[in-house]
Amino acid sequence: MPSATTSPTTLYDKVLRDHIVDEKEDGTVLIYIDRHLVHEVTSPQAFEGLRNANRSVRRPDCTLATTDHNVPTSPRTNFKDVASFVKEADSRTQCVTLEDNVRDFNLTFFGLDDKRQGIVHIIGPEQGFTLPGTTVVCGDSHTSTHGAFGSLAFGIGTSEVEHVLATQTLLSRRSDNMKIQVDGELLPGVGSKDVILHVIGVIGTAGGTGCVIEFCGSAIKSLSMEARMSICNMSIEAGARAGMIAPDQITFEYLKGRPLAPKTDSPEWKRAIAYWSTLKTDEGAKFDKEVYIDARDIAPTVSWGTSPQDVVPITNVVPSPDDFEDPQKKEACKRALEYMGLTSGVPMEDIVVDKVFIGSCTNARIEDLRAAAKIVQGRKIASNIKHAMIVPGSGLVKQQAEQEGLDKIFTDAGFDWREAGCSMCLGMNPDILSPKERCASTSNRNFEGRQGALGRTHLMSPMMAAACALVGKLADVRKVAAASNLTPAKTRPQIEVAEPSVEDMFSDEDLDHILDIPENGHAAAVESSSGAPASGGMATFTQLKGIVAPLERSNVDTDAIIPKQFLKTIKRSGLGTALFHQWRYDSETGQENPDFILNKPPYRDAKVLVVTGPNFGCGSSREHAPWALLDFGIRCIIAPSFGDIFRSNCFKNSMLPLIMDQDAIQKVMVEAEAGREIEVDLPAQVVRTADGTELGKFEVDSFKKHCLVNGLDDIGLTMQMEDKIRRFEQKRTQRYPWLDGTGYLKRTGPVKVEAAPVPTTNRGAVKTEPLEW
Repeated sequence: MPSATTSPTTLYDKVLRDHIVDEKEDGTVLIYIDRHLVHEVTSPQAFEGLRNANRSVRRPDCTLATTDHNVPTSPRTNFKDVASFVKEADSRTQCVTLEDNVRDFNLTFFGLDDKRQGIVHIIGPEQGFTLPGTTVVCGDSHTSTHGAFGSLAFGIGTSEVEHVLATQTLLSRRSDNMKIQVDGELLPGVGSKDVILHVIGVIGTAGGTGCVIEFCGSAIKSLSMEARMSICNMSIEAGARAGMIAPDQITFEYLKGRPLAPKTDSPEWKRAIAYWSTLKTDEGAKFDKEVYIDARDIAPTVSWGTSPQDVVPITNVVPSPDDFEDPQKKEACKRALEYMGLTSGVPMEDIVVDKVFIGSCTNARIEDLRAAAKIVQGRKIASNIKHAMIVPGSGLVKQQAEQEGLDKIFTDAGFDWREAGCSMCLGMNPDILSPKERCASTSNRNFEGRQGALGRTHLMSPMMAAACALVGKLADVRKVAAASNLTPAKTRPQIEVAEPSVEDMFSDEDLDHILDIPENGHAAAVESSSGAPASGGMATFTQLKGIVAPLERSNVDTDAIIPKQFLKTIKRSGLGTALFHQWRYDSETGQENPDFILNKPPYRDAKVLVVTGPNFGCGSSREHAPWALLDFGIRCIIAPSFGDIFRSNCFKNSMLPLIMDQDAIQKVMVEAEAGREIEVDLPAQVVRTADGTELGKFEVDSFKKHCLVNGLDDIGLTMQMEDKIRRFEQKRTQRYPWLDGTGYLKRTGPVKVEAAPVPTTNRGAVKTEPLEW
């Protein structure tokens, strides 16, 4: 809770401070989590862990679940149940498993026959589940979206999903503060997606590593909540842990009347506004990094390569490797051009497009659809476009768009009007690209194979994607549409809200009910493929001796480590064969690529991976990447730097991600290329050759080292602080009563959306009544 302070404080530090349950001398903090969003891909193993340890969900009232990644976006007119609707077996298993879990643990759930179903990062804000000053987590890296409300929101791995379900807390470390200030007025045809793509182009995909970014400046303040969400959504693509924007009157107006926000005529609303208004960086507060951008320098922006940092203004040409001085960037450019089928020097506007996708958690809100509809109204898509699709971010967005007639504008133009879901953003469902098809996409990642094996993705804004559909090529929207249609609408959705049933007071009995949290058991042993678990719950890591495999690449993303088609599992094991799949196997024959390092002896038996380039593990928060490495046999990765979430996930799986300088890495590479073993000594914090010669020392967080050496399970450690968590919750209820869900039906403020039981004989979607939009 807030403590007295005289020094100027940043927005991030204020929100973090208000959520610290416990802080150790080494800087490890236990933070309380206000809001937990759950979906079908990263949760099955977490719920399995709860069952194995005989644990319950600590705060069902602070948890909201939906299916989004796997679900088909085809019409649901004849929908009966999930088991018959989801055709692909692994996807169906994940969706059905989530229904089993929400039933067994009594969680609020929006299923496929509920119009509130949709992408987690769209339904949270739309329901008022996301509120300023909260901590928000989800097993999805784009949880950073919710930072647009002044919340501290970030993606977590499956082990952390289990940790939050069991304890409603997370162990963490303080991040650095980074400020990105965008001042001035955005030019016609330039929207929030162009802003964030431009920012990532300036600072790179590792520019925000170790930081929480606060976006500020006059250009940011002028944006709607939906535009702010798009910017914060892609802060993860800049390597940041989270992105935040200070709440203001635009934020408060957006939240009025939403089902899970405080009722606007209630005392809680007034108290909430008073608190939310304090959530801004104090004048004179210090940032660790600062970036200043003139809004007039931002043009309609598109990506050309296979990383979100590979962007140029639409009026530019395809870059050349000679444009880069850094050897690693030169090589990365060569690989990207080969994968994308592009030639240096070709104007971006000459690149022919096969498909157009407008959707994803970045750009599938009503404002995005309105902006695209303005561009295509009264026109037809180009004859060479094989498929153009509009995928609303939720059933409520779809309903609103249909009320406004947007669906007819799109279908008349030749677009396919779909149901809510993640769709082609990541191709875990039937909406995928065929090999070498080129897509103008409003999604957030252009990694190799992201939208389908060998698919080619160009990131852009909804207005730009709409223009591409009309022209059949990458297009400058300023040349396609009238000037009056180049400014996105900034009005909030006008959707009626059902009146909540509340009382003006809550009793001591209600408070007791809120605090009546069942005692949980002790940490259970966690099975590990790399050794017997210690009594604390994880396999120990002390010394590791083995073959080290060399990998000379930079920005190795999680989609490259394990492609999305292998994420459709409800188990943690068996993913070793999928590791680096697109590099290890020929895409046409399925045969091993004999040139890839892990297909060569002796590296098939490698226990250590040394990577020469920075930012290994950037991208998704999903824990499948370290699971695949571990299942292959690799327990240690040495690299110049890592994606923050990936690195955290490694520690949760008794794996050691080591950051070493280039001199030490080159020494390790010599041993790797010679096919020799090395020894990683964690207690001594040193890497040696097989004969004991020191190759380099390394630093490691003392708490994480302690846990690895002793095989300690985070959940078990956290359970020892039950009294502190309870005291925090009691103070939280007194200070911020609008954050509690238990007992909502007896209190002023938001109403808990009751979770209806999942039918045992009909595996259909769960309906949650009575509230809806």
